[in-house]
Amino acid sequence: MNIAFLSAILPVLILLWFIYRKDKNQPEPIGKLILTFFVGCLSVVPAGLMEAVLTPLAPSAETSPVLNGLFNGYCVAGLCEELCKLLLLLWVIWKSRHFDEYFDGIVYAAYLSLGFACVENISYVMQGGDPMGTAFMRGLLAVPAHFLFAVTMGYYVSLAKFDPAGRQKHLFFALLYPVLLHGTYDALLMVSSNLGGSDSMVSTGITGVLFIVFIIFDVRMWKWGLKRIKRLQQRSREQDFDRQHPFDGFTWNF
Repeated sequence: MNIAFLSAILPVLILLWFIYRKDKNQPEPIGKLILTFFVGCLSVVPAGLMEAVLTPLAPSAETSPVLNGLFNGYCVAGLCEELCKLLLLLWVIWKSRHFDEYFDGIVYAAYLSLGFACVENISYVMQGGDPMGTAFMRGLLAVPAHFLFAVTMGYYVSLAKFDPAGRQKHLFFALLYPVLLHGTYDALLMVSSNLGGSDSMVSTGITGVLFIVFIIFDVRMWKWGLKRIKRLQQRSREQDFDRQHPFDGFTWNF
């Protein structure tokens, strides 16, 4: 098997294993996880069609490099990809009997999003040029980013599932926050790339600042993501305890 292909899928496999190992309370069925992953792989098709419609509407990168990066980051990549992921995630798991605890939302969202990231990563790596360099950079940044967008989406999908009173609000956030995170991630890279083509000192300085902001943003995403994982792990443990010990308001009196 091609080493570039293996390099493209390796970070995906690592993160799939990572989130599966985090699901210690009631691990999800392997078959359901595989199905969710392949639905994520197929989600690149509707997302790509939506992006093909919106991309020509972007301002010119030559005359409006900042607006071009913002439009492509938030509207093309962020909105199209995260909307498709969310709709397919809800279709796959919302009524599933296996979606029975808080942490499940993050697990299934991660598997679906990593399916998307896997296909996207393979397509970039196999395009030629410097496949190993591309695989390294995308494995370090792009694939984990898709994973973290999914953690945020799954977090709010779970809240929507188990909090009927706030369902609409949580589902709105399940789309809004991943779009904002994804859009910011891509916009920082795209604006930096657009400005990087200029030889002016100002553009070079702005590009450097944007790169620093991007690194800070990436680190913060990891902190937010891990915090949400721990929070829903705790909720799942409490949820399971309540199922096993239904005190129904009983209190000890001494």
